[in-house]
Amino acid sequence: MSRLVIRGGRVIDPSQGLDRRANLLVENGKIAAYDVEPGPTDHVLDAEGLIVSPGLVDMHVELREPGFEEDETIMSGTAAAIAGGYTSIACMPDTDPPIDTPAAVEFIRQKASRAGNCNVYVVAAASKNCDGKELAEIGSLVEAGAIAFSDGSKSIQNADLMRRALEYCIMFKRPILHHPEVYELSRGGVMHEGTISMVLGLAGIAPAAEDVMTSRDLRLADATGGTLHLMNISSSGAIDLIRRAKQRQIPVTAEIAPLHFTLTDECLRSFDSSYKLSPPLRSVKHVEACIAGLKDGTIDVIASSHQPRASEKKMQELDLAPFGAVGLETTLALVITKLIEPGHLSWSDAIAKLSTNPARVLGIKKGTLAIGADADITIIDPSVSWTVEPKTFHSKSANTPLAGMQLQGRAKHVIVNGQVKF
Repeated sequence: MSRLVIRGGRVIDPSQGLDRRANLLVENGKIAAYDVEPGPTDHVLDAEGLIVSPGLVDMHVELREPGFEEDETIMSGTAAAIAGGYTSIACMPDTDPPIDTPAAVEFIRQKASRAGNCNVYVVAAASKNCDGKELAEIGSLVEAGAIAFSDGSKSIQNADLMRRALEYCIMFKRPILHHPEVYELSRGGVMHEGTISMVLGLAGIAPAAEDVMTSRDLRLADATGGTLHLMNISSSGAIDLIRRAKQRQIPVTAEIAPLHFTLTDECLRSFDSSYKLSPPLRSVKHVEACIAGLKDGTIDVIASSHQPRASEKKMQELDLAPFGAVGLETTLALVITKLIEPGHLSWSDAIAKLSTNPARVLGIKKGTLAIGADADITIIDPSVSWTVEPKTFHSKSANTPLAGMQLQGRAKHVIVNGQVKF
């Protein structure tokens, strides 16, 4: 009988409305009891001055395997997740080949099990080959273990296909995770369209590319009753549309990546491809709207949007370099530094967006410290100050625009199914 007592920490669990100092007993991989004194044979973790939260859940991670192992592997990606405080992640399907068959789902699950780091849940392709032309075999993929459907960073342009995907997923109680972007309005762009792009002479990506597709998706969700989750929201227009949709009880949730409430398009003055993201870093007006959306609950989830890219790819000229940045190992610290410390979010609200809410959206039994739940726990040091050094990342890639930035707070211990992994 394995017993672990986490002693003296501030336990914050939004799923139970809990925020108090307590001892937490973990036994046989489950949350067993509160306010238990450790026995002589118990393993004890001292959490004095630390935050004890449900294990963080990231619902938007590219693990890049199979096909792009030069960027990331399942082993390195899950190690980065653990280092960042995540006990569960959902991996995107736009690999090579894409995750659009039961065999591909099983491949990911087996590789993740062998890695032995965090829990890995598979988001399967909504369309065959992630090309947006033909619906994937949704039923077979659900039987294989897929928990949601998406074409990853590829936006589904065909409205009828999106409508049928939403309708078909209703019977399996699975959400559609969609990256809203109209390609006719974004093609060829490298940064946010605005004053800075005009000054720099760089092709811009209009916010309308996100706004128009968000509007279409909300209309389809309303018409079908399907469960829609919008990924990588970054524009004030999209946030306003989602806010109004929620007021009308349309079944939609939304996420944001930390870089979109941290940095602005001013960063592109350096012509550094580390700042080339999709959606792009936007102006101050949009960043302020993102923070407002987080504060009022319009945005439900904070996800890392982890997009590792090998250094040789990012070292190309700005118009040739791929979009994306790693995020697993910096998301928690950005939330503490940019949202909690300035007073935009409480600890409970932040943990809900990092753990409880993504677990709810994905329909997985995680994101809680209720008695009997799996002992997935993140213990956070909220006061430690550290400098982002990409060379120390556990991820195989180091494409981050945060190099040298001073951040506050990080995971000190990570427990997965009762086992201390970090």
